[in-house]
Amino acid sequence: MIRRYGEPVKAGQKYRRRVGVYAICLREGRILTTLQEAPTPEIQLPGGGIDPGEHPVAALHREVMEETGWRIAAGRRVGAFRRFTYMPEYDMWAEKICLIHLARPTVCAGAPTEEGHHALWLPPQEALDVLANEGDRDMLAQVLAGGIPR
Repeated sequence: MIRRYGEPVKAGQKYRRRVGVYAICLREGRILTTLQEAPTPEIQLPGGGIDPGEHPVAALHREVMEETGWRIAAGRRVGAFRRFTYMPEYDMWAEKICLIHLARPTVCAGAPTEEGHHALWLPPQEALDVLANEGDRDMLAQVLAGGIPR
């Protein structure tokens, strides 16, 4: 069973499953996050949806590059969680399955290519305080404590 975070499931609401990959990127004592400006500004772990036919690791590399401008060396998957939410950018209610990987940022290739995203390096405690998603915060806390998320 995958742990659920966030809003309760709305009775009668149909949700579309959306699987995505997200990275906990550690380098020199900081965490690489992305500031997403819209639909409301929030700080997130970099990552996103896996396109049809795309391998999850390829999606992870693509998403981190698009949202931060950094190339990564992807490590192993450390956990997964799900959340039910409305995604205004897609005008859909989604059951998001979030696959979390460790990654090591290797080279900054330039600015993020996805409009409205900005790379943001944060000290670990600040990242734990400002990540918008409870699941992201919990996964990061477990990794920082040396545990493997469930």
